[in-house]
Amino acid sequence: MAIVSYQIASLLEKMTSNDKDFRFMATNDLMTELQKDSIKLDDDSERKVVKMLLRLLEDKNGEVQNLAVKCLGPLVNKVKEYHVEGIVETLCANMLSDTEQLRDISSIGLKTVISELPLGSNTLAANVCKKITGRLSSAIEKQEDVSVQLEALDILADLLSRFGGLLISFHPVLLNSLLPQLASPRQAVRKRTIVALSHLVMSCNAALYNKLIDHLLEGLGSSTSSSVSRTHIQCIASVCRQAGHRFGEQLWRVAPQVLEHSNDADEELREHCLQALEAFVLKCPKEVQPHIPTIIELCLKMITYDPNYNYEDSEEGGGGEDEEMEDETAAPDADPESDSEEYSDDDDMSWKVRRAAAKCLESVISTRHELLAEMYQTVSPALIARFKEREENVKCDILSAYTALLRATRPPPALQSITPADNSPQALLLQRVSGVVRGALRVIRGRSVRARGCALALLRELLAAAPGCLAEHAARVIRALTPALTDKTTASSMKIETLVFVVCLVRGHSPAAMRAHVAALMPAVLGCVHDPFYKVTAEALRVLQTLVKVMRPLEPSEDIEDSTIEPPPEELQQFILPMYECTLVRLRATDMDQEVKERAIATCGQLLCHFGDYLQNELPVCLPIFLERLRNEITRLTTVKALTKVAASPLRIDLRPILSEAVPILGSFLRKNQRALKLSTLVLLDTLVQNYSDDISIELLAKVLVEVPPLVCEADLHCAQTALTLVRGACLRCPAALTADARAALTPNILALAKSPLLQGGALKAMLGVLSALVSADVAGCSRRELLALLVAPVHRVHEHNATAHHIKQAFHSLAKCVAAVVTEGGSDALDVVRGFLRDATQPPSDAHHMFALLAVAEIGRHLDLSSIPNLKEVLLASFAPSSEEVKSAASYALGSVAVGNLPEFLPFILREIEAQPKRQYLLLHSLREIISCESCTPEGVEALRPFIPEIWVQLSKHCQCAEEGSRNVVAECLGKLCLLEPKELLPHLKEFLQSPEPLTRTTAVTAVKFTISDQPQAIDPLLRACMSELLVPLRDPSLGVRRVALVAFNSAAHNKPSLIRDLLPSVLPTIYQETKVKKELIREVEMGPFKHSVDDGLDLRKAAFECMYTLLGTCLDRLDVFEFLRHVEDGLRDHYDIKMLTYLMCARLAQLCPTVVLQRLESLVEPLRATCTMKVKANSVKQEYEKQDELKRSALRAAAALLHIPEADKNPHLMDFVTQIKSFPDLQPIFESILKDSSGGAAVDSNLMDQS
Repeated sequence: MAIVSYQIASLLEKMTSNDKDFRFMATNDLMTELQKDSIKLDDDSERKVVKMLLRLLEDKNGEVQNLAVKCLGPLVNKVKEYHVEGIVETLCANMLSDTEQLRDISSIGLKTVISELPLGSNTLAANVCKKITGRLSSAIEKQEDVSVQLEALDILADLLSRFGGLLISFHPVLLNSLLPQLASPRQAVRKRTIVALSHLVMSCNAALYNKLIDHLLEGLGSSTSSSVSRTHIQCIASVCRQAGHRFGEQLWRVAPQVLEHSNDADEELREHCLQALEAFVLKCPKEVQPHIPTIIELCLKMITYDPNYNYEDSEEGGGGEDEEMEDETAAPDADPESDSEEYSDDDDMSWKVRRAAAKCLESVISTRHELLAEMYQTVSPALIARFKEREENVKCDILSAYTALLRATRPPPALQSITPADNSPQALLLQRVSGVVRGALRVIRGRSVRARGCALALLRELLAAAPGCLAEHAARVIRALTPALTDKTTASSMKIETLVFVVCLVRGHSPAAMRAHVAALMPAVLGCVHDPFYKVTAEALRVLQTLVKVMRPLEPSEDIEDSTIEPPPEELQQFILPMYECTLVRLRATDMDQEVKERAIATCGQLLCHFGDYLQNELPVCLPIFLERLRNEITRLTTVKALTKVAASPLRIDLRPILSEAVPILGSFLRKNQRALKLSTLVLLDTLVQNYSDDISIELLAKVLVEVPPLVCEADLHCAQTALTLVRGACLRCPAALTADARAALTPNILALAKSPLLQGGALKAMLGVLSALVSADVAGCSRRELLALLVAPVHRVHEHNATAHHIKQAFHSLAKCVAAVVTEGGSDALDVVRGFLRDATQPPSDAHHMFALLAVAEIGRHLDLSSIPNLKEVLLASFAPSSEEVKSAASYALGSVAVGNLPEFLPFILREIEAQPKRQYLLLHSLREIISCESCTPEGVEALRPFIPEIWVQLSKHCQCAEEGSRNVVAECLGKLCLLEPKELLPHLKEFLQSPEPLTRTTAVTAVKFTISDQPQAIDPLLRACMSELLVPLRDPSLGVRRVALVAFNSAAHNKPSLIRDLLPSVLPTIYQETKVKKELIREVEMGPFKHSVDDGLDLRKAAFECMYTLLGTCLDRLDVFEFLRHVEDGLRDHYDIKMLTYLMCARLAQLCPTVVLQRLESLVEPLRATCTMKVKANSVKQEYEKQDELKRSALRAAAALLHIPEADKNPHLMDFVTQIKSFPDLQPIFESILKDSSGGAAVDSNLMDQS
């Protein structure tokens, strides 16, 4: 502290020097000191520093004054409150000084202090604000000097935007002093008054808000001057933009007046009216709905408002005879638009009206997706006609509005594969494509770089909204694009945008459609590869890579012989060598940008993959360069990927010159700590083994295989899967490479992974492939008997591990599959092995042995017919008896799996047993489900099962009313899966069950409907679409249970095939919303000893309804009335624990998807969140209750963080008050901070994760 005081005293002394440079340097050093977090000032230093800085504000040197003002910012947080108040006092007094320079510097000082005052409910901010506010309001009212008035208004606006909530007591005074300034003769005063008022309305009470609106409307109604009207309408727009969530209730009286003034002769007034209407559309989407047709009509009229220019000439030149016009050289001089672009009139303000109309239209398009079809009839042609606009700013906004229309038309991912209906927006867009293309190309051939960029963005969006729609227009589009690529005067940014679009164009159409246009495009692209700017080069190489695939599409396959691959068309063969040569120049260069290096490697790899037979003589030149790039740490990953393409090519490129050197380098990559490199290397090695096994020496491959075992582990299953695929390829192609060392390292890792409970999916499939390959290749030390012994060993040692029952079961399922893979791979003693397992199942030493034996029999029985084993059925049925549920489940699975091996023998037996053994019915039904699930996967299986389907259906229909819910669910799953196999015959029967008088039968039928809806296309889909409304009738069923499963089925449809239910939403949504209500008649009291406990029978139903709502947010958002939706979400925020958790998720999702709507309802969302966060658990509650409450609070805080990320949400006083409250709780504050940190860094984290993989 003493050292700091000494330093400060020394600086203060220099500040009194007569030399201005000394004063400047000393002030600069003081600022550096004050900016350090560690600095602490004693009372004497504080007083001296404050006094000196205030004195320096009056310094004769302007630079010293400026530095002194900058020092005030950090000083505010370093000195005591009364010093800050003293600073503010002095600055306010200086504001009224006669010296203009002092007034200016003091106003800057006040702004600095305001911006640095700490946010929150501390007394310092409140006291300072109150001190400043009184002075400012009197300065605004009385001051004759306009410059002081302007500064005061500026400072007040800053003050209100940061601390409006602390000044509530001053709001009436401020409003009274601000309102008269709207009538000021000075435009600058009026503008700043509007800014201050718009910040005031964010935190003022409803009475003042209404007073302001009343004043504005009265002034607007009685106004005779267009200047006054302009000011009032600007103020209305500004108020709506800043506090739109409150403006909605006033809109009914404001909108008519604004619409009335929008046809005024004054152009500026029209512009302000359109800007106000845009604010209404964006901020009050629900309340503005009745006015939308009028607004659209007005915008369409105003968008053509150009009284000073006649467009007729350019229309004649560029109308229908589009082709001739385009065939001319597309130089700007020949452009029909050039005259209009040269026209200029400084007094002409009509363009502002047109621009405001275009922006207003864009706001309507972005918020009113339900009117899309209508807008394609009215708005779309009008916008296309205005692509000829002469003013650049307006043209860009018109193109932007049309791009918004296309963006809104883009079908959701779930519907992209479905042909659009006749009157859908997508179908209407297809009718307009030629007009859009014609208009956009006219802009692209124009001179304005910015407008051309907008036109390219529009065409990109067009391709996304209607994939493949430019096939017929490709020649015209390419003719218009090539001049931009060949003209040396074109800006680099324009070239890059054009090349990016070319990639989208080529990828968005089939190779056959684009092949004819390659010749027209190629010279321009080759020219761009030689461009001096590296980004243009990189993008041009990407275009080349895309064009290569178009010129000669190849589907890499092992069976294709050279003779079956079609050569590229003759007219394109001339380009192969120029493409290769210009890529080679970039490939050789070592002083290139990283992006160009990588793109050159990828393009060269693509060229060799597709045209290796034409570039045979060039291989000795470019393959050594690939080898060099493989040794370079920066380019090795890209090179590995490029070589993978070359090695996989069906042209069988001769890679022998580099294999002997490349393979050891690749082996060394497997030791690197770069996951992406390891994965890509494994894929390349596997491709080389598949296609070049004869050219790789056994010694080389053996050295590589020694590096593979460490990668076969459960820590990274994807990597393990790729490594196992390589081992399998090596076993099949060159088993000798699996040397004793490689086997010794590999076998323990394979066995460790085989018994891992995590092994599943692709990794399990790869594991089975390796085991089969080891047995069939007869690799030494890996015979069937040896592998079997090693695989079964862990079962005998299961008691040594303290794994959970679930983990053991999961591991045994994988192990059993591995055993089956080994047993069924050739050999005649498979049945003896099965008999051994059956002996274990008859006299098991433990439940674990019993379970594994059954699972092993099951997996072997899937592949082999075991019906010749005499006591098989008896042993399996006997295994239904033990007390262990795991053993029973395994026995049921085994019986079903064994039946797959011989359906005629086992299936009738299972059906008879279901009838005869009511006690074992549940397990036998599981066996039946296993048969149906397994046989449904392959066409052969379906054919084998088909003769038995009627018999199975009859048997299942007898058990639809089973009292046990578990059995009913299995029956429903079987019925649903059978319907998928025979939809035309069985779906009518399922509909009959829905009409049954028995609630349990209806429940089973509805659950069966759920199983007919899968996320893959099925033969049943058209039938389901035709009768979906009948299948959803159970949503209104009198039985509670039926309604619950109907909601679950609806949720499944909304998730897997939203196209089935989208059109039914208007009739179904009210029913779902109805189910979200708490129904008192379903709540009953249960006496538990001396206590009474409430049981809510409707809870599951409400939960299912909210789950449906959550799913619809992701798949059918465009069909929802979000205001109505939000009303029910608000109810859920006050419901039971499970439902609160769901609705918090919905809040976060809505904040992301529909921020403007959520912003309007923020107040009603914040209150329930506040109630959860401030809730206290009863003192005598159990531990689970505390954990539950903590999880609930954490979820509520996540929702609050999502709301806080909405643009302009930080201006909402209710939300900010809640955030301040959270930060005041020591238990909530750290959690909230970490959530905010995670959510702000989420995007960066995601991109890093993607890089790593």
